[in-house]
Amino acid sequence: MTAPHDDTPPPVHDATSADPAVGLRAVRSLHELADRLELLQVRRARALGWSWQDLATVLGVSRQAVHKKYARTTEEP
Repeated sequence: MTAPHDDTPPPVHDATSADPAVGLRAVRSLHELADRLELLQVRRARALGWSWQDLATVLGVSRQAVHKKYARTTEEP
């Protein structure tokens, strides 16, 4: 049980659990959330005219890597 003054969100708190099953489930949830948020921001950046190189620089990956990961999900129909 968390202390009343602890404002750590449950997934973050659970990720530090002494129980590996609880901790790993929380880590998986956090990865999934981070992936969804990254996609959201990549789509926004592309809509605002960011280049693949701009995205790569901010994300700390190569231009090719970010293009391969997101090109299909950000293309206009």
